Amino acid sequence: MSLFDIYRRRQRDRELYGVRLPPNQKVVDDWPVLTYGATPRIDLERWRLRLLGEVEEEREFTWQEFMSLPKSIVRSDVHCVTGWSKMDNEWEGVRVRDLLQHVRLRPSARAVMVHCYGGYTTNLLLEDLLRDDVLLAYRHNGQDLTPEHGWPLRLVVPHLYFWKSAKWVHALEFLPEDRPGFWETYGYHMRGDPWKEERYG
Repeated sequence: MSLFDIYRRRQRDRELYGVRLPPNQKVVDDWPVLTYGATPRIDLERWRLRLLGEVEEEREFTWQEFMSLPKSIVRSDVHCVTGWSKMDNEWEGVRVRDLLQHVRLRPSARAVMVHCYGGYTTNLLLEDLLRDDVLLAYRHNGQDLTPEHGWPLRLVVPHLYFWKSAKWVHALEFLPEDRPGFWETYGYHMRGDPWKEERYG
């Protein structure tokens, strides 16, 4: 594809999606799979979601307990740090705000480290985690997530670059201060706002 073709594609995307498309992103129809390491094999009988760290009392959910929580549907766009955007996604899961009704955060909690099966981590400020459209999702566009896209549970943080929407989540560790996760230790931005192009630190 020539530079002119790339320019025309971006102009077309900008006309179609306007302010919904962050700078220097191109719209894709497919859903690229980008993962560090192998896709983990997860047994739902052994799966657990832990809430720990700066909490008054740690909490753990089995898959059955998690699935009994109130469910929500969120529609959002996805923006990857590598430059693609997937528009008009529908996610089904549990809003993080609803999940946190089951634990009391200490006043010292300022950030969270998201821990995943396979060893991946990423960090978020508490204010980003608590937005109304942030959820732990198990379905996408009416279908269960595939293992490659994070089954059984992935975080969805629509207003940040997609590496913050960690796959295979098994723990939220609340922290007194922000600290870098996996990609952040390799130079990725600590927050990752696509509209500010916060790709790297």
